[in-house]
Amino acid sequence: MVSNRISRRVTMWALIIMLMAGGVSCKSKKAAMDATDAAAEKAKMEQEAALRKQQEEEAKKQLEMEEEARKLEARRKAAEPYQKLENFFASISNSNNVAAANSSIKEALSLFASKDTPVLIVISEEGGQKDYDRPTTIGEYLNYLKDQKKNINKINQLQFDSSGKITEVELVKN
Repeated sequence: MVSNRISRRVTMWALIIMLMAGGVSCKSKKAAMDATDAAAEKAKMEQEAALRKQQEEEAKKQLEMEEEARKLEARRKAAEPYQKLENFFASISNSNNVAAANSSIKEALSLFASKDTPVLIVISEEGGQKDYDRPTTIGEYLNYLKDQKKNINKINQLQFDSSGKITEVELVKN
């Protein structure tokens, strides 16, 4: 009987110790889980921040590429009238017959505000000061190209009105 009682007490104390140890163990497991969760949450936040930063950089690069494309398009459009006019000058001066030259002249004049648009030919430039040949009009200059059959000048500058028509031509002798 005594040994039965001692045995019960030992068993009871062993059970209490195990429960306490298990409770402590659960608490330490919970603390470990909380620490793991916090570390995982921190890693997740850092990863999300890195992803946002990468997306922002990609968006910035995309905007830069679009801006560069707009600038290139603007430069191309700005150069277009110069190229068209150069092509007309070459076509008129290289024309084999008068009818074709007159047709090119008529087409070229559509680029201008009027056939009396001034044409200035720079014959020399020194220290920012330009010396010009006798002024002429675009109509006269195009007929000059037709008659002389040579284009010895290149376009230096064009001025435009609000509707995009050329209002002044500045040429430079080659």
